[in-house]
Amino acid sequence: MNFSIFAQQECLLGVGGRDDGTIAEVFQLNEEQLESLRNWSAELKIRNEILQNQAEYLLKKHEESSPEELMRVSMEYKGILDSMKQNVRMMDKRLLSILNPKQYEFYVELCNKLTLRPIHINRSVDEK
Repeated sequence: MNFSIFAQQECLLGVGGRDDGTIAEVFQLNEEQLESLRNWSAELKIRNEILQNQAEYLLKKHEESSPEELMRVSMEYKGILDSMKQNVRMMDKRLLSILNPKQYEFYVELCNKLTLRPIHINRSVDEK
């Protein structure tokens, strides 16, 4: 028997991407939530611009490097890309943390329908 094991992908919203308007519409964000979304989108753009510049510099600096050096550079480059992905996840998590329970439940339902793993937000501290 052959079994294929794969990790379920995380259900990212993509705060700071092209779909901020869609996120706002789908989750019916209130004015305060919209302001946070705008601020976090701007922050993400700045954070990832810095990383993008680092990546471009790294590639340009090693255009004619040896294969061994390119392997080392590729690991460095992967680290930069991983940092960019973590920034996206961090901003999504921030937005998810300010959703009301009904909005968050809707997010979980959407993720389940798409067979994606929702980002867990610990709300027990906020609940009274």
